[in-house]
Amino acid sequence: MAYLIDGNNLMGQSDPYFKYDLSSRNHLVARLLIFQKTTRKRIFLVFDGKPPSDDHLLRLNPKFLVLFPQPGQSADELIEDLLTQKRDRRYFKVVSSDRGVREIARAKGADSISSQEFLKELKEILKKGRQERELKKEIEDSTPLELSLWDELLSRK
Repeated sequence: MAYLIDGNNLMGQSDPYFKYDLSSRNHLVARLLIFQKTTRKRIFLVFDGKPPSDDHLLRLNPKFLVLFPQPGQSADELIEDLLTQKRDRRYFKVVSSDRGVREIARAKGADSISSQEFLKELKEILKKGRQERELKKEIEDSTPLELSLWDELLSRK
C-alpha cells in the first residue's frame, strides 16, 4: 500500500499558519521521511504551487516521491491523474480532508482518510520510532575525568 498525500491540506491541518512559514514544507517532508522509513510504505506527496526547482517530480528515495502539478493544473487534478493511472487503486490510501479529493478517491476505488486521522497515525509512529531509538542507544561509561569532575562538584555541596 502507498499513501497519496495532499501536502498543502495536511500542512493546513497540522499548522494553520503554514503559508507564512517557508520551512513548513521541509518540516513535513522530514517527518514523512521518518514515517516512511519506519513503516516501509510508499509515499506520494503532492503539493500545490511551483516546485523549488524546474523538476515537477522529486525522488527523495526509491519509495518517496514529491510531486508538483504542471502550470495550470491543481494538486487535486494531479491526485486524480495518479489514481487514474494505477490499475489497482486499492494500492493507494489517499490522505486529505478535502471532501472533493476524498470523493474522487472513493469513486476510483481507493481508500481515503482525513488529514486529522493521518496526523494521529503519524504522531504515533514518530513517537514509537523515538522510543525504539532510545532503547537502541548504547550506554556509555563515564570517563575518569567525568567522574573526578562530578566528585569535585558534589564534594563542594
